[in-house]
Amino acid sequence: MMAHGNFSVLWQPAEFVIILGAAIGTFLIASPMKVIKLTMGGFASAFKAKAPGKDEYLQLLRALYDLLTLAKHEGIIALESHANKPKESSIFTPYPFVIKNHHVLDFICDNVKTYAMAGMEPHEFESIMDIDMEAHHEEEMIAAGSINKLADSMPALGIVACVLGVVITMGALNEPPEVLGAHIGAALVGTFFGILMAYGFVAPFATNVEHQVRDQHTLLNVAKTAIMSFALGWAPALALEAARRAVPSSARPTFEELESAVRKK
Repeated sequence: MMAHGNFSVLWQPAEFVIILGAAIGTFLIASPMKVIKLTMGGFASAFKAKAPGKDEYLQLLRALYDLLTLAKHEGIIALESHANKPKESSIFTPYPFVIKNHHVLDFICDNVKTYAMAGMEPHEFESIMDIDMEAHHEEEMIAAGSINKLADSMPALGIVACVLGVVITMGALNEPPEVLGAHIGAALVGTFFGILMAYGFVAPFATNVEHQVRDQHTLLNVAKTAIMSFALGWAPALALEAARRAVPSSARPTFEELESAVRKK
């Protein structure tokens, strides 16, 4: 616009069909159904996902404190009914963020049940939680990896569209310069569109999904820290403080804020 360009030159539907169609086709060829579903979910979550803030972490910490306090007073077996039916549990239901985040809820409940029935050593229990977190992280990163590969392919597909435009231009060499210029401009729009989509839209989507995966991993790490500290014999209050330290500084509640929230409860 600043150079007084003609916007209509950028409207080249054939180039868009070639690039987007080929990109979708290569993605479908390369991806089994599970990956397709995860990737579509990743694209959708980029629009609606919200990074957990201080309130969300406070809900998680308070739920963990309630859980550990009950285990201290009544024994770890007392948690079994809450872990088996968490959506009916008086510990979890007051905290909507924990109830809605099924990854965190399942992680807490599965590991509480495992520790209650296995009677394993703390270092063995920690290894099981690490395996759980690693498997979850790898699965969640599938979507980001697939979107990144899609972004990597789009500049090359833009070149494919451009080459086809050049082929058409070669067949019109006897046309006047203004016609040749229109053909060349249309061909170059293919390269422009492929690079713009790759680095301006698709790759940022992948980065967005990666940030969401990191946020989810941090939530699991907070839960792991509290449960593991309790398994080592720490008091619930001390285990909760260890978990608070695992919260990123941008969303970490202060010692006083957490203490006030727990006392209010």
